[in-house]
Amino acid sequence: MAFRLATTNDRATLVTNDGTFDLERHSDGGFSDDPMEAIARHDELHAVAEALAGKTPDGPFDASTAGPCSPRPQKAFGIGLNYRSHAEESGMELPANPLVFAKFPSCLSGPESDVIVFGETTDWEAELVVVMGRRARDIAEGDAWKSIAGLTCGQDISERRTQFASKPPHFDLGKSFDTFGPIGPYIVSLDQFEDPADLAISCDINGERRQDARTNDLIFSIPALITYLSSICTLEPGDLIFTGTPAGVGAFSKTFLKPGDTITTTIEGIGSMTNRCVAKQG
Repeated sequence: MAFRLATTNDRATLVTNDGTFDLERHSDGGFSDDPMEAIARHDELHAVAEALAGKTPDGPFDASTAGPCSPRPQKAFGIGLNYRSHAEESGMELPANPLVFAKFPSCLSGPESDVIVFGETTDWEAELVVVMGRRARDIAEGDAWKSIAGLTCGQDISERRTQFASKPPHFDLGKSFDTFGPIGPYIVSLDQFEDPADLAISCDINGERRQDARTNDLIFSIPALITYLSSICTLEPGDLIFTGTPAGVGAFSKTFLKPGDTITTTIEGIGSMTNRCVAKQG
């Protein structure tokens, strides 16, 4: 049976249409409360999820209590310029190889966490995020999907002035301010998607649609990204790949996030995140 894995009040929980189930309690101690253990043992979650049928949930899923669904990844990668539509709006040639940067894991936050606006050019980027499920090195494209625990929503929030403060640009710094990596609301196993390579993705700012695309517009597919990255470094369970953003980011309309704005990110088959923008304190 398919599963949705969340981090609720810092504990691993399975989410069904009926509500949430604490993984440690409902597995009779077979799992701990650590979401990272659950990700590494994601193959076993299918049986646990199936056994929940007819059980009383602990309560409804409350995204406001949810943290990052992969809370402590060893690595979090971002992929730049990976939608044809975004390359077109940027006026740039399609890249010959994936444009990879690091998002420091300290930037990760939950699906309803506030986003701190650190500068006047803070921008949104709706992204499909891959959550790795097992150690992977030199993975062939044909085997790549089998290395994934599931998919989730993400925002690659970017402070453009910081990102382009130097030549070459500081992609890693401009995209790794605290709170600049909301993910969630949960990890969705691949067997819940008719085609995990073709999902609708959108971003609304204050209720106005700014990004609207499908993930089949990716230049480098998810298997291609896993093959490329795993040829360079060993991917670990819980590692994240932010796969890129489609056209419609604020930089090209000179419209940026400000305190009080609301970002809503939605991906077909996964769900939505809603993040409020707040001012930097102090």
